[in-house]
Amino acid sequence: MSAAPASSLRPRGTRQREVIGRLLQAAEGPLDVPELHRRALGELPKLGVATVYRTLKLLQEQGAAHMVTLDGENLYEASGRGHHHHFSCRACQRVFTLHTCPVALPAGTIYPGGFVVEAHEVTLYGVCPECAKNSL
Repeated sequence: MSAAPASSLRPRGTRQREVIGRLLQAAEGPLDVPELHRRALGELPKLGVATVYRTLKLLQEQGAAHMVTLDGENLYEASGRGHHHHFSCRACQRVFTLHTCPVALPAGTIYPGGFVVEAHEVTLYGVCPECAKNSL
């Protein structure tokens, strides 16, 4: 009896998880499923959109990715990026990760009326540097 090829010993979907996880890590901001699928097709030409959804679900369950909802749209980004916010370009529709916090609002801040801040999320809207340069 001959040994099975090494490729058949890999758990199913490992390559898809590797590629999608790497694309999320390298992205300039959170991605929607169609964009993530489009980028992944460069390495996985037979990848179906259903596999992208299944892989994202698995990556979320593993804590490697999480969903961000901006303007009612579900986007996905790699986990573990620490405290950050987003910038949504109104010209090209891309969303970028901002690594600085534009709001000095620590957890535990008490607002008038007794509202206790536990966390905050900020999305800035405008034009990204590339679109601003192209509009000059």
